[in-house]
Order: sequence, then structure tokens, then C-alpha cells
Amino acid sequence: MKKLCILGGSELQLPLIKEAKRSNIITLVVDWDDTCIGKKYADKFYCSSTLDYDAIYNIALKENIDGIVTICSDKPMPIIAKIGEQLNLKTISCDAALSATNKALMRLRLKAHQVPIPEFFVCKNFNEFKAAILHFSNSFIVKPSDNSGSRGVVLANKDSDLSAVYQYSLSNSSNNEILVEEYMKGFEVSVEIFVVNNDPRVIQITDKITTGAPHFIEIGHFQPSTVNHNLYEKISKVAISAVKALAIDRGPAHVEIIVTKSGPKIVEVGARLGGDHITTDLVPMSTGINMVKMLIDDTLYKVSEFTATKSNFSGILYFNGPSTIEEDLLKCKSIVRFSSDQLTQYQRTKVESSNDRKGYALFCSEEKHVIETDMEHIKRLTFV
Repeated sequence: MKKLCILGGSELQLPLIKEAKRSNIITLVVDWDDTCIGKKYADKFYCSSTLDYDAIYNIALKENIDGIVTICSDKPMPIIAKIGEQLNLKTISCDAALSATNKALMRLRLKAHQVPIPEFFVCKNFNEFKAAILHFSNSFIVKPSDNSGSRGVVLANKDSDLSAVYQYSLSNSSNNEILVEEYMKGFEVSVEIFVVNNDPRVIQITDKITTGAPHFIEIGHFQPSTVNHNLYEKISKVAISAVKALAIDRGPAHVEIIVTKSGPKIVEVGARLGGDHITTDLVPMSTGINMVKMLIDDTLYKVSEFTATKSNFSGILYFNGPSTIEEDLLKCKSIVRFSSDQLTQYQRTKVESSNDRKGYALFCSEEKHVIETDMEHIKRLTFV
């Protein structure tokens, strides 16, 4: 039997663990949290940080693994790539993994390949930060160069408390670098891609629902995107060019894009499956395509040809209240399932990152108006 090392044991990794077990693959789960839910389903569990290269390398040698993988998480990708190169496993290169996790390097690579991106500046200290903001007449985005989940992201302007803005973003950076970027006005989508034989193929485009300024936390997603065919093609072209520019030559890619007046521009690219249940739930519900299985096949075997077998509408909404929301969810015609375990009382907490979301609900329907009506009703009850 094949042995698959899975970095991460949180709820978001469960579809990967369960899919591997259905395929009679031995699962070796690594997570720093000895109480994580993935431990319950793993064939063998190792309590270690997914960012500890030496520990994971020793596990890989001890277990004589056949593959190493994660889903919905950026940070372990350089570890996966490095071990892949050391043990001749099927992973992306170290260079590609670094380009897809360090936003500063990502921006430089994309710029070099003339992929549409916002104007940006990499800042290593407060003086560089103050110099960078002089290039912007109005608002600008400040973000850490090596974090995700909207952590440390803030919309600011020259009247903001610049020291506080800088420190807030810097506190969420582990390499002490931040980016100052053009504030792109428009609507946001993500593109779910799988690369087969160095050929990036678009599987689905997702509309995003966010809290807006100042932190732009994602609170929902909807598939398929409501953009017209012409814009769909433009978005796909930009996403594919970004994947190629970062040398992601195999496996999944999650590309976030803002459609501005001048066209689609890249927000960021992840060399992994989209999180927030996008690729684990929404894609299979809307298209019938199992991207988790495709990732396993790409890691251990070979990816088979794939085509959509469904044409549904799917969506997800996150919420942090009210505590009575279950009653409303059960009345929705398109509800698939929901989780509200962290909702203990009617109290909307301050939302500054994706960690502040306390529950979620998944929707699916063959009829667009049914799911739109349900999602709009629930959205009005939650993040107001």
C-alpha cells in the first residue's frame, strides 16, 4: 500500500485524509495540535509543526513515504517541495513553492512576466514604508509578505495612523517584510486550476463575498461566477499566465483576482487547492469534479482526464452570529449542511481575519434564484 504524508490535521484537511483512506492509502498525518480532528482518522499521527523541516524529513525517511501533500494551506508548501526534491517525490519545485508563498517574490516574478498586477513596493523597515506610500495619491493596501487568510491586511491612506498600520501588518509577518500596494477597485473572483503535464486547466471560477474595507475578510463564495463569457475568458487567461510565470508545473493552483476597470489583475496565487471549502465542497457540488482525488492521483499516480458531470450552483457563507441562525438555515431550500459549533451566544465579534468567523453554511441548487435567495437571507442575518 502507498504511504501518503499529509501536513495538517485540521477540519480543512479532512477531505484529503478521508479520500486517501477510501483509496486504501496509508495516511500519515502531521500536526502540532495533538488534539486535532485529523488524528482521529489518520492511520498514524505525528505531533510536530508542519513547518519543521527536520522533523518532517525524518518522518518521511522513517516511514519510507510515497508522497507528501497538504490542501488549503500555503505555509507548508516550501517544506513539501524541499522534501520532494530530496526524496524524488512528485511535488512542485522549491523555486515554485517559494514564489507562491512569498508575496514579494511573487509580485516580482509576475511583473517580470508582464502578468497584470497592482503597483507595489516591498518594505523592510518603517522608512521604506513611509517612502512607498508617497507613490499613492489616495488609498493603498498594506499586507505582510508571507501570511494568508487576510491576516495583517489593511486599507489605509495618508491620514491613517501610519505607525499603527505598519505595526499591525508587520506583527503578522514572519520575515519582517510588508507590501504596500495599489488599492484595486473592482470585484474579486478566484480561479481553481489544475496543472496536468505542465498545462494549467481552469476548472471553475468563484465569485467572492467579502467584508470590504478595511480588512477584506472573505465571508462567502459562489459558483459558478456570474461573469459573462468574454470576461470569463479574460480572467482565465490572466490566471493561467500567472501560474506559468511562477513555474507551477503540476497539481492545483488557487488564483485570486480583482476585476478592475482596466481588466483582471492578480491579488495572489497559491500552489494548492482553494480553502474555505471552495475545492473540497463547492467545486464537486457545482461541477462533479473531485479535485482532492486529482491531487492524490497527481502525487502518487497519474491524473486521469476530467470533465464536468454537473452544472449546479453552489455557495458558502461564513457567520459569527446570531446564535439562533440554525432555525433560519433549516428553512433554506438549498442548504446542504452547516456548522455552528463555535456559536455560543448572540454576539457579533470584531472581524479582522478569517479566524474570527465562527460558523459556515453550504448551499447547492440546480436553480440559481433558489440559492441566491437563501444566501442573501442568511447574509443579512450575519455580518451586518
